[in-house]
Amino acid sequence: MRILFIGGTGNLSLSCAELLASRGHQISMLNRGKSKIETPFEQIIADRNQPGALKKALEDRYFDVIADFICFDAEQAETAFEACSGRCAQYMLVSTTVVYAKPHDKIPVTEQSPLGNRFSAYGRGKEAAEKYLLAKLASEGFPLTIVRPSHTYSQRWLPNVVNSLGYTLAARLEQGRPVFVHDDGQGLWTLTHVRDFAVGFAGLCGNPKSIGEAYQITSDMVLTWNQIMRETALALQLDEPEILHIPSEFISRIRPEMADKLFGDKACDGVFDCSKLKKLVPDFDCRISFRQGIRESIAWFKEDQSRQTSDPEVDLVFDQVCQAWKKQA
Repeated sequence: MRILFIGGTGNLSLSCAELLASRGHQISMLNRGKSKIETPFEQIIADRNQPGALKKALEDRYFDVIADFICFDAEQAETAFEACSGRCAQYMLVSTTVVYAKPHDKIPVTEQSPLGNRFSAYGRGKEAAEKYLLAKLASEGFPLTIVRPSHTYSQRWLPNVVNSLGYTLAARLEQGRPVFVHDDGQGLWTLTHVRDFAVGFAGLCGNPKSIGEAYQITSDMVLTWNQIMRETALALQLDEPEILHIPSEFISRIRPEMADKLFGDKACDGVFDCSKLKKLVPDFDCRISFRQGIRESIAWFKEDQSRQTSDPEVDLVFDQVCQAWKKQA
């Protein structure tokens, strides 16, 4: 198959592209060409947010699958429809489990769970994109498949509640500086390694039975946030990291933008039922435990000192919340 990734060098998309290429498919990537990550795939340079740019880039092309990893709202969905309609046999919208209403009525969450996340602007934007394209599916037969990942990580990601990209969490733990988890740390959470995610995603590509459907792609392995932090510390060979347990309300009062991440996502138990996907893609079976995955991530960072940098904005969030909590304690 000829498969186009809109995006292509991000946390999810690169592993999916690599797996599909290994299965003999022809991969192209459309993006602005500004990523520092090099790939062997054909690159189409275009900025989807510039008027008419996406449509112009695709006007003489046809793909079996177009997978859109960077469509975040209804306006971008409209741009994608105008550019991709008639240019592909399947359009895959990479959405998110953040579209579901929070807190959940019950767990595990399925594709039929209620939508409408009143806390998360990101979730509402993705839901609006889904609704726009579902309407085009119904009215014009647009070949839509919706994919909903949850918290998915790769070698460049160290999962935490602030920002998982990069080495900031590990650097703080190694330096003996505090980090925090929300509430008592006993909330349930699902982490999915990108290589496992890619198997489910690849199984949907080019599968006509997936048209018109939405699929969650997550692991079955559920952890508490305390376990996530403990496994990260063990991977760093640290025995007594300083991990503070701070109420979500307090965190959000110190850093208001955290309310979106917490009440709209991570402070709600994240447990998902992927039986719908497993029926269609029998080889989807998440085998990479977090213990294995986080050790691979730490090893990757340790291979090159230049990778072990901290994000000052993420550092500032940890500092401000931890300092405010200790001051009032």
